[in-house]
Amino acid sequence: MPDWSYQTLFRPALFRLPSRIARDFTLNAMGALSRLPGGSLVIRTLGHMEPAPMLESKLAGVRITYPVGLSGSLDPRGVAHKAIAQFGIGFIEIGPVTLEPVESDRPIERNNEKEAIIYPPDPVNAGLEDTVRRLKHKQGHSLPLMIRTSSRRGREWKEALQEQRQLMDALRPYAAAFYVDSLDERWTIEETVHHLEAMAQAEAGGAGRGGSGSRPMLLYIPLDYPLERLAELLKRVRMEHWAGFVIGERQMTEEGAVVGRAGKEPGLHKIRLIRKLCGDDIPIVASGGVHEPQDALDLMQAGARYVQLHSGLVYAGPGLPKRINEAVIYERSCNKAHKDLTESAEPSFWYNWGWMCLLGAGMIVGGILAWLIAASTVMLPYDVQFLGMDTLTIRQMNPLLLRFMSHDRVTLAGTMISIGILYFQFAYYGLRQGLHWVKTALMTSCIVGFSSFFLYLGYGYFDPLHALAGAVLLPMFILSMRGRADNPSVEPPNLYNDRLWKRAQWGQLMMVMLGFSLAIGGGVISWIGITRVFVPEDLQYLCATPAMLNEINDRLIPLIAHDRAGFGGALFSDAIALLAAALWGVSQGRRWLWWTFLIGGFPGFLAGFSVHWAIGYTDFIHLLPAYFAAALYIAGLILLYPYLMHRRTDTKNQ
Repeated sequence: MPDWSYQTLFRPALFRLPSRIARDFTLNAMGALSRLPGGSLVIRTLGHMEPAPMLESKLAGVRITYPVGLSGSLDPRGVAHKAIAQFGIGFIEIGPVTLEPVESDRPIERNNEKEAIIYPPDPVNAGLEDTVRRLKHKQGHSLPLMIRTSSRRGREWKEALQEQRQLMDALRPYAAAFYVDSLDERWTIEETVHHLEAMAQAEAGGAGRGGSGSRPMLLYIPLDYPLERLAELLKRVRMEHWAGFVIGERQMTEEGAVVGRAGKEPGLHKIRLIRKLCGDDIPIVASGGVHEPQDALDLMQAGARYVQLHSGLVYAGPGLPKRINEAVIYERSCNKAHKDLTESAEPSFWYNWGWMCLLGAGMIVGGILAWLIAASTVMLPYDVQFLGMDTLTIRQMNPLLLRFMSHDRVTLAGTMISIGILYFQFAYYGLRQGLHWVKTALMTSCIVGFSSFFLYLGYGYFDPLHALAGAVLLPMFILSMRGRADNPSVEPPNLYNDRLWKRAQWGQLMMVMLGFSLAIGGGVISWIGITRVFVPEDLQYLCATPAMLNEINDRLIPLIAHDRAGFGGALFSDAIALLAAALWGVSQGRRWLWWTFLIGGFPGFLAGFSVHWAIGYTDFIHLLPAYFAAALYIAGLILLYPYLMHRRTDTKNQ
């Protein structure tokens, strides 16, 4: 459920349902997909969170791959953790966990205007026993678990201490670290200090009780904990016993516990206070009000090192972690302190990207030549030799045959030109910069394209010209794949969930649908080409049956099959490159990608429509998939234009 499908299709439908039903349906659906064979690969492929070494860090000694975490309250049963772990999440909070289960009949509500979710005031959870039972099972991911232990409100500090010790003893084998949630405003500062000191001493001896060693502890500070009280507490607590702070996400109101956009401001105040009193070294995890990448940047600039997502995933979509990671990468790559991680000499033309440029140029030239031949003589000398029949004889046997063969070959030529343009643009603007998604797209598309050569042999026809082209282009592909491709993008990423971004989700949806449609079309055409060769509309146009064509020449159908299979394979390869760009490459201000979509798609559509109209093969049903694809193409270009052609600004586009 990427943003381009969530914002356009799923969110409008889900927001018509009661909040609890919508949440459970979404989490169960994602969880079910992740448990299917290859399900996690599908989720990871749709999002494609690129490797980002500069984002790796250690939180209290725990290795964190991304500075974005998942709140425990969003998926309290953990049914979708395996799926969400593919989104660019670096750690997962479990909890709050209390000794006994906490249930509530109050509904979960949404306030869409304020982008908030209203929960029951009590910390609803399954309790310690059920949580331990769940954690004993395989989690389906390797992300560190930050377990938030919570003592029931209203307990005296000594009772709360006993509850916390019991919780931590039972959960220690599964925790990478603990979020200790036990601050109570009704305790005096002295009682709070005694409680925290006793907690630190108890966990320091955790190895003897739990048998798996003590765990780092981060102090959980409720979002509405008074600033004056927090300041006094920080001055008196010995912080050497604590590995960091977690700023909560809930604000208690008469309506219930509110988690939403408004949580950012009180979170900022607490972060600044902690930094002022405790210095810059201790880690802070901020949990409230992160709904767009700029929110995360604001919290990090104030002093947080990590953010946790909750309501932001509901209102912005599951692509938010990736967007935040990309924004952090860009900000750090522009920071002088990280310049050495991103500065590298541009690879030479002959090292990798230039070879792909040559491959693309070769495809363009080959496509143009193929178009000229298909629109004139149609057949090449080795085609005539294979058939043992010249074009004049074929026209006498069936005047529509050469036109039909021309239609297959012109569409193949247009597809070759489109592929060449995509490859050249990807190489010049992406591979040259070392962008990971571009290299992945080129590798996948080229492997499909070169493999499709063997489809030509399905009916026993060997095309020497295609074999020669493959032999020349294959080394170029291999040479272009040399070296690593893990550099950050040079374009400033989008930071706001503004109208420009939301409109672009529709444009991205159109392009993704186009990519999938062309891939399905290419696969179907290839299958038809190596099996029955013709669809009913083809035979109706030719006014012939396969038997009649065999009577003309028993090698005629293998020749036509070779053309069809070749076109299907080329279309599938083209679709893979287009789909990868639509899925992974859409980023605000990436002008070259919009031009790539425009000039890369135009030759294919021009070839397909012009040749059908030229030969009179205008059957509506036959051309309906092409009309549908053209509509997606035009709509995608129009909707993506403002987003791709305008670079990021520091103010939100209203």
